[in-house]
Amino acid sequence: MFLLIAPLLSMSQNENTDLSMIYRIKQEGLKNSGIEDLAFWLTDFVGPRLTGSTGNNRGNEWAKKKMEELGFQNVRIEAARDFSRGGWDNLKTYAAITAPYYTNFACNPVAWTGSTKGIIKGEVVLLDVKSDSDLVKYKGKLSGKIVLMPTTATYEISYEPLASRLTDAQLKDISMSSTSPRRRQNVDFATMSAQRALRLKIAEFLTAEGVAVILNNSGSYNVPRSTGANYTSGTKEPIAELNLPNEDYGRMERLIRHNVPVEMEVEIQNKFFDSPAVFNVIGELPGTDKLLKNEVVLLGAHIDSWHGGTGAADNASGCVVMLEALRILKNLDVAPRRTIRVALWGGEEQGLNGSRGYVEKYLVDPKTKEHKPDFDKFAGYFNMDNGSGKYRGIYLQENELVRPIFEEWLKPFADMGTSTVAIKEYLWNRPSFI
Repeated sequence: MFLLIAPLLSMSQNENTDLSMIYRIKQEGLKNSGIEDLAFWLTDFVGPRLTGSTGNNRGNEWAKKKMEELGFQNVRIEAARDFSRGGWDNLKTYAAITAPYYTNFACNPVAWTGSTKGIIKGEVVLLDVKSDSDLVKYKGKLSGKIVLMPTTATYEISYEPLASRLTDAQLKDISMSSTSPRRRQNVDFATMSAQRALRLKIAEFLTAEGVAVILNNSGSYNVPRSTGANYTSGTKEPIAELNLPNEDYGRMERLIRHNVPVEMEVEIQNKFFDSPAVFNVIGELPGTDKLLKNEVVLLGAHIDSWHGGTGAADNASGCVVMLEALRILKNLDVAPRRTIRVALWGGEEQGLNGSRGYVEKYLVDPKTKEHKPDFDKFAGYFNMDNGSGKYRGIYLQENELVRPIFEEWLKPFADMGTSTVAIKEYLWNRPSFI
């Protein structure tokens, strides 16, 4: 695990490392860790935290209450941006094959899609469409049907582990100074654009035909993927839509292509409601130095998740780390020179809304590029959104000037396996939020 950092104002290299304080911090973190407790409440207790959902609101309220319990100051749930998709909750999802035999499926509704009219029972229709012209043969035949969408995905067995750690050699490699540009992946944009256009045509056709349920091939290893529809609040609710893992989708497709009829029963209940904004949860330890107390060191992670799980790695792990960092400092009665602020971003999965909203409010006007009053007080930003696991280093976000500072700061943590300083992210094509 690496910490992403995007410092805007380099902190002075003349600030000495307080080894006695670091010892106390390490002891508090190792012997009195709050990580497990924080993780339980934010994942198992709060549950999924899709942007604009009841679960998202529940997560925000829990985080605010926890910050207050831990003794953070200036705690608030703060509006960051409007959210055009609105609120959405999944209340019930059930899908099963009933012929040629019975098997229930692990499935996930596509967020911001609609409900079925009760339980839908019927034969599954495989939509065999490779171009616009192929839609003609289905005209007038799909009303009230369960439709299996066409797919271009191919399934190949993988012998690689689902999760892995960087090797010592990889850590050494990424620690070497390098500002060479990232290699662009070979992407066939023309093909992608054509596929996207065809899918849009199909969606419009299915809506006009009055299809009851849409089934997608989206997920693997019997784990359905979480995705969302491009829906705007107040418009007509999209057709009920489910994501099925590759294995379940493939089984039905093969049966149908072998002329074996497949029948299903499906019931989906979703709720749409007003959700006027994306919110961030913010708390802090105020600075105490007469000259530096108004400068802000920001710790960030996003509290929203997708709806198919509890968002443990993406990104409850980041939120928990940031809360734990301030918990340790508070428990040790540390009086930081600068203000240390933790911000748990909302709406990140739908366009980095929370963090961008924070920038727009406090730092820079996105249109005029005019600096806001807090811009010159912004000392640095630490972010975690790379999944779970022990920290082994820090990303500099291509800010080579701060390398000596962090190499020095990390020395007392070398015995914990944390010593790598990398110029940019490794195998992670996502910029820092700020």
